[in-house]
Amino acid sequence: MSALVPLLATLPLLGAALALIAGRHRRIQVGVSITTLSLVLVIAAVLLYVVDTGGQPLAVSVGGWPVPFGIVLYVDRLSALLVVVSSIVLLAVLLFSVGQGAADGDDETPVSIFHPSYLILAAGIFTAFIAGDLFNLYVGFEILLVASYVLITLGSTESRIRTGVVYIVVSLVSSILFLASIAMIYGALGTVNMAQISERMTQLPPDTQLMLHLMLLLAFSIKAAVFPLSFWLPDSYPTAPAPVTAVFAGLLTKVGVYALIRTETQLFSESDVNMLLMIVALATMIVGVLGAVAQAELKRILSFTLVSHIGYMVFGLAIATPAAIGATIYYMVHHIVVQTTLFLAVGLVERRAGSTSILRVTGLMRAAPVIAILYFIPAVNLGGLPPFSGFIGKFALFDAAAQVGTPVMIVLIVGGVVTSLLTLYALMRAWNLSFWREEEDSAETESRISYLGAAPAAAIQTERRVIPRIMTAATAGMVAVTVALTIFAGPLYDVCARIGDALLEPVSLSQLQEEVAQ
Repeated sequence: MSALVPLLATLPLLGAALALIAGRHRRIQVGVSITTLSLVLVIAAVLLYVVDTGGQPLAVSVGGWPVPFGIVLYVDRLSALLVVVSSIVLLAVLLFSVGQGAADGDDETPVSIFHPSYLILAAGIFTAFIAGDLFNLYVGFEILLVASYVLITLGSTESRIRTGVVYIVVSLVSSILFLASIAMIYGALGTVNMAQISERMTQLPPDTQLMLHLMLLLAFSIKAAVFPLSFWLPDSYPTAPAPVTAVFAGLLTKVGVYALIRTETQLFSESDVNMLLMIVALATMIVGVLGAVAQAELKRILSFTLVSHIGYMVFGLAIATPAAIGATIYYMVHHIVVQTTLFLAVGLVERRAGSTSILRVTGLMRAAPVIAILYFIPAVNLGGLPPFSGFIGKFALFDAAAQVGTPVMIVLIVGGVVTSLLTLYALMRAWNLSFWREEEDSAETESRISYLGAAPAAAIQTERRVIPRIMTAATAGMVAVTVALTIFAGPLYDVCARIGDALLEPVSLSQLQEEVAQ
């Protein structure tokens, strides 16, 4: 089974090359992209079953170099689960973009550019998830970031170029910090292999450990959009094409969260910055959701809720118990799927109504009931209403915090509950104004919410466009996946609990060498 591990990274790169060779042959490129991501999904599902039932991770030393001198690709339950979820999301968004491209031509997503860039983005995401050393993790980040620079500026409009420049500058700063941290760790420990770093880190003085720890946290917090380093996200994501925004919101910040998880549980398990993480988590939740409440444009509302819900994941890391880490993984999976689904639903709203401003869109419940349902289900899920997966994940986090029982934990629980209620308020207000409100009620309603008139993009207006069936089907499929997270919450949460237990017992270098030898 170890032979399957490198395919997670190489198949998307091979697919990108084939898509590039195919040039402007749309059907060939679509076929290559769908086939590639489907194969990765099947392989990842097989690997998840193998590592979960066998209880042992899989590791491959690229080029046959002895561990820890070569590049090690490492698949445990966490890596395999995230690759499975990412593949599902990437496939759904790809189908959505195929429908959009068929209806609109190449204006939004030029086919000769989109498919190779999209597959390279996928390769970067998968590489980051299976990297066994810090430098290969850095390479994964850079692969996905290079592709994201292309995707976020597709269409070359003024707003996309402007926000794309901000995104590129912030990403480069984060990458420089990450690379500098790797250099310092290598200088101090003589290795970049994660298993070997975890063994040698305790040999360093506490002050040196803390400095290296904080540098990595800073670099990954920028990528994960943790407050106050999240300033770039609400302006960058909403301007991109709908499928690009959806995949960015669902996956890119979670790669940063994944790196934070590895940092806290494996590299610096003895260096305690939990109080700092608690403060940052609370600030991220509250500031993000308050930003969402102040917005009048659906994509900006979702972008701010994206920031606020990153706070829940940092909260779980700060608790630092096996139950909390397991709950964090479950909530991470939930958020990847639900956030992506909401952005796809908003993409349908934009095409049907010609706007995503809740001040301008009216009467969609009667005009487009299917879109109304596709928005409502993930919206209440993200808001944390029972019995959905959002409620299950938040309850698990709060329960883990309550077991610790310190006053700080109680404050964080209260902050998490307030954030959940405000998230529900922001999303349901948008539902009420855009779907339930009729045209004749617009003037009276707008007078009551006149304070939103000055919000960014409140007056945004685009042209109405036809919605191909494949776009609706892709969104409906993602809604079905969000419901499946609730129906199969028991088995999924059991896997996440096993991940939490395993992460707090890092793999040693000798174990890694044995796994590679096998």
